[in-house]
Amino acid sequence: MCQRKLGLDMMNSVSTQDRSFDNGGLGNIRSWMQRNVDDRKLAGCSMLMAHKSDEVFFHAAGQRSREKALPYTRDTATRIYSMTKPITSAALMMLVERGLVHLEAPVSRFIPAFETMQALIPGAEHIDQTEPAPSPTLHQLMTHTSGLSYPFNPGILARAMDAQDLIFGPRQGRLADMVDQVAKLPLAFQPGSRWEYSVATDVLGRVVEIISGKPLDVFFSDAIFEPLGMTETSFSVPMQARDRFASLYTPLAGDAMALNEAKTGGESLRLVDEAETSPFLKTEMHSGGGGLISTIDDYMNFTEMLRQGGTFNAQRLLSTRIVDFMMQNHLPGDIASMGPQSFAEQPMEGMGFGLGGAIVLDPARVGTPGSVGDFSWGGMASTFFWVDREKDLSVVFFTQLSPSSSYPLRAEMKALVHGAMVG
Repeated sequence: MCQRKLGLDMMNSVSTQDRSFDNGGLGNIRSWMQRNVDDRKLAGCSMLMAHKSDEVFFHAAGQRSREKALPYTRDTATRIYSMTKPITSAALMMLVERGLVHLEAPVSRFIPAFETMQALIPGAEHIDQTEPAPSPTLHQLMTHTSGLSYPFNPGILARAMDAQDLIFGPRQGRLADMVDQVAKLPLAFQPGSRWEYSVATDVLGRVVEIISGKPLDVFFSDAIFEPLGMTETSFSVPMQARDRFASLYTPLAGDAMALNEAKTGGESLRLVDEAETSPFLKTEMHSGGGGLISTIDDYMNFTEMLRQGGTFNAQRLLSTRIVDFMMQNHLPGDIASMGPQSFAEQPMEGMGFGLGGAIVLDPARVGTPGSVGDFSWGGMASTFFWVDREKDLSVVFFTQLSPSSSYPLRAEMKALVHGAMVG
């Protein structure tokens, strides 16, 4: 098993052997990936692993387009959806580190539409059964305790959002306009009282724009993508990557995002967004909650920046103390203890939430092998990453299957990776 350094010299092979991984165990990962393709659960997929900044594993299987029989390759461009959230969270923390904002500031300080808020009363049955509520803080937005929701969640607010199509899709206009529409609806609960996965990170993206004075795509490019060498990460598929962009599939018979009305049966890999006609080829919306396209090497650069405490290839984006702060649990307990009534990209038992990602508090309660403190998040198209700072490990998994709740891929891959570790 040869290694190579990630980053500027990533194309140079290194002849050393990493004795922390068993070749047989890594072979099990390859077999698992191919089995998911052979069983028609995934059209294609790729996984990249780094240990102590050395690449120790890469494998790709299947196709990025079944219709055109195009292989899923290392440079395949994919929709990362909610794996955009950690990037937006890092962007806001860069502004915090510069002293331009603090996390307890109410969002209304930057977006006046959130000035006079209402929240649904406990037990509400209609959208107009509300009571006054404070404007959520930036910290509550970052931790999904703000009272906002998603259209695909259960509940009254989610149904109202679904009726207005408030999903921050790639062709849904300007970020500022949709954020103002969200602010017109009541909150699902009083800020800070519960946890609910939401469009809060999209709102934070708008806050980043206002504080920085730059459109979100420009701030991302200047402050994050350029320093990290993420040349193929963007809200629209980069021109040079259009012939490598993957199609999106679903095992559902209906809308791949309509989790409240998920309909199973029929084709297990139904095409829902063809690469050649995708709205992501040219987007209008800069969704900080789910809008980015990326490649696996690009996203590994961001993941390694987090694992290395804010630095990658001698480029410092965040201080080590700020990254440590982001990777602490910012909830009173685990997510499950905060009465969630929503979809989430991670288990809730034994899992806390930091700033932009989930934190493993107790692997036994999570029910998946891992280390206390693992920081991770995923996307609706079944992409996933995690950082294990205890074991100096970064893992990124890319595929294009929506929704991410279709199969227990993430639990299986964590077990496989830990099964391959011998040191």
